[in-house]
Amino acid sequence: MGNSRDEPLTPAGRLFLGPHMHQISHLIMGCKNPIDTDAVKSEIANSVMIKLPRFSSLVVRNSRGGEHWRKTQVDVDRHVIVIEDPVSNEASTGDEEAVNDYVADLSVSSPLSYDKPLWEVHLLIAHNCMVFRTHHALGDGISMMSMFREWCRRADEPHQNPSTGLLGTSSLNNKNRMRELWKVVVGLFMNVVFIIEVVLRAFWVKDQRTVVSGGAGVELWPRKLATAKFRLDDMKQVKKAVADATINDVLSGIISFGLSRYLDMCSPKALRDGVQITGLAMVNLRKQPGLQELSNMIRGNSGIRWGNKFGTILFPVYYRRGGGDPLQHVKTAKKMMDQKKHSLEAHFSYYFGMCSFGPKISSWLSYRTACNTTFTISNAVGLKEEITIAGNPVTYMRVNMTGLPHAISMNILSYGGSADMQILVAKDIIPDPQVLAKCFEDALLQMKEAAAPKELGSCV
Repeated sequence: MGNSRDEPLTPAGRLFLGPHMHQISHLIMGCKNPIDTDAVKSEIANSVMIKLPRFSSLVVRNSRGGEHWRKTQVDVDRHVIVIEDPVSNEASTGDEEAVNDYVADLSVSSPLSYDKPLWEVHLLIAHNCMVFRTHHALGDGISMMSMFREWCRRADEPHQNPSTGLLGTSSLNNKNRMRELWKVVVGLFMNVVFIIEVVLRAFWVKDQRTVVSGGAGVELWPRKLATAKFRLDDMKQVKKAVADATINDVLSGIISFGLSRYLDMCSPKALRDGVQITGLAMVNLRKQPGLQELSNMIRGNSGIRWGNKFGTILFPVYYRRGGGDPLQHVKTAKKMMDQKKHSLEAHFSYYFGMCSFGPKISSWLSYRTACNTTFTISNAVGLKEEITIAGNPVTYMRVNMTGLPHAISMNILSYGGSADMQILVAKDIIPDPQVLAKCFEDALLQMKEAAAPKELGSCV
């Protein structure tokens, strides 16, 4: 029999507990000072996280097979895993590489236990690093970063919560009525095109095979993890060189340009110029995207729902032999994203892939779509100021997601004045993710170099 206070799982929650879509997110935080284990446990025990129902609930099934959240007593000691020794046996391995290797191993070898709430905190003492593991059924990136904004304090102002540094969205600002009407007509047509593409991608259409392609079962393959690091100031310089571009457009261009560079290195004559490589990009569907507004969600006095409220869009990039014009990748990405961001594609994917057919069919549809595409990309909302955890300053924040059959998943999180991309790969398909990371970093530098003359000219 069920408990009268049990809370049913949402359709999205059931999806992420389905047979094909077990996804776990890892938030990696580097600390400036040695980690005080007792202080961290005390901080967690008194944090807003423990007050959130899903972080203090078990997933239970009733006699009819229905899944519910059931409140339980949280034993913090069971959730905090302390690793005292270095996680690498190689003396030459630096902290970053050692932590990445540890998280890559967690991605396929350590599922979360269902006999406790679906989260853990791993303290890597020798590397001054914390790894927060949360099951995707608990919530999406917006929910998680909302929680961290409420929990953490600014390093420079300990009594204040940090503010957010969004990676950029654009808005329409056009007073020409005929032009707006034409946009509505084109938008309706593109909605039909995009929705048909989503359906076809789930059932029949798939990318051409390349050296970065995954497929069914690849989510179980051993992983490697590398980090590409970008300066937000460099992205802003590129953004200024392309009219009305956003930081997200620049990031999209980096993905396109970087993948072209990597494919040139690995299979220079295997692909024809212009071949489409399709990704799945995550899109927040909440009406209020900023974390400041979402902080009320935690207290329950907001119409904004905790949990998973995101859709996906098909994110095509095009291989250019030799890389092509660096800024053209941004312009092409901007044109595509301008059409997608005002369409219903993300909303359709949410209801089509998560909510309409029950968890088994929804899980199958989402899995099929992932099998027929090449990569995953997400931009998580970051924090603008440096923060502290248990009084310990955090030097970097990174995030990655596991559980999809792609051979490459890219997750970007901004923090302070930088944005780090975690690149999780199937190592039997992409054995050198550090090289791929360098391709993305070099892509931004080449874009910045191409943008420099335009900025100088505009100042004359």
